Amino acid sequence: MTARTSDIEKAADVLRAGGLVALPTETVYGLGANAEDPAAVARIFQVKGRPPSHPLIVHIAGAELLGDWVEDVPETARLLAERFWPGPLTLVLRRGRRVPLEATGGLETVAVRVPGHPVALALLSAFGGGVTAPSANRFGHVSPTTADHVRAEFGGAVDFVLDGGPCAVGVESTIVDATGQTPTVLRPGGVTREDLEALLGRPPAVHTTSRIRVPGQHPSHYAPRARVVLVEPEKVVAEAELAQELGHRVGVLLPPAFTDAPVNAHAVVPVPGSAAAYARGLYGFLRELDRRGCDLIVASLPTEEGLGLAIANRLRRAAGPRPAA
Repeated sequence: MTARTSDIEKAADVLRAGGLVALPTETVYGLGANAEDPAAVARIFQVKGRPPSHPLIVHIAGAELLGDWVEDVPETARLLAERFWPGPLTLVLRRGRRVPLEATGGLETVAVRVPGHPVALALLSAFGGGVTAPSANRFGHVSPTTADHVRAEFGGAVDFVLDGGPCAVGVESTIVDATGQTPTVLRPGGVTREDLEALLGRPPAVHTTSRIRVPGQHPSHYAPRARVVLVEPEKVVAEAELAQELGHRVGVLLPPAFTDAPVNAHAVVPVPGSAAAYARGLYGFLRELDRRGCDLIVASLPTEEGLGLAIANRLRRAAGPRPAA
């Protein structure tokens, strides 16, 4: 889907005026503000209910602009940007002077990427600057992959929703710390560990906790209203049926090997056999089970290869301990 030029210009005007724009990317929809406007950036945290210590990602229109936003660009970062931008890769580098500390959670590092969605790129070009854009959902909730998800989440709290159709990747970008000699994956995402290894000639380090704070590290994240329970694939049906018998309204993400199995549950969503299709549909599946009134979701982790690593990461966070109400 291609947004109308008039909508892109309107969205750019909203950003210039200090407003918030929900914009499509290839990963998920983002909640965007002018990256150089501390007051606009602060509104993102307010609307999302996001702790101000959690840094945001700055989206830019092209790899050639990277040096405008960071203090220096190591050779490995240039290599990664040339290969994977535009696309679902975020690089963490030392903060340049254009980036306010409000956007970095007070850190001297900044996360930057060039999104691989034509509507997002058109908006960035029309706006002529950087846009901070975490996922367009309440903090800790399921990320949005359609404009309707954003509208359902925020109603009128966002100044403009730029509709670019469903997101093609469906899980957030891979975040790589490129400040040191060895690139380190801080969050798995749309660029796989295998993709990075093929480029670098060696496996990247993978740390899901780090001295550098980045998006998606909170123990409970990407979570639907329903509680998520993870079990081994062969136990999904039995666990779901037991919970249903105990009075839960159970939703099931049914693994591919068991899609023909009858399940006594409130709602069943068969998981695609393709990791790419599963990633693209994951957040929509969780939202659908919420919409159908489930209070418990039973799922299993995919094989943690390729995009399976990112899917497993999101499911673990969705099943993580939740803060007390």
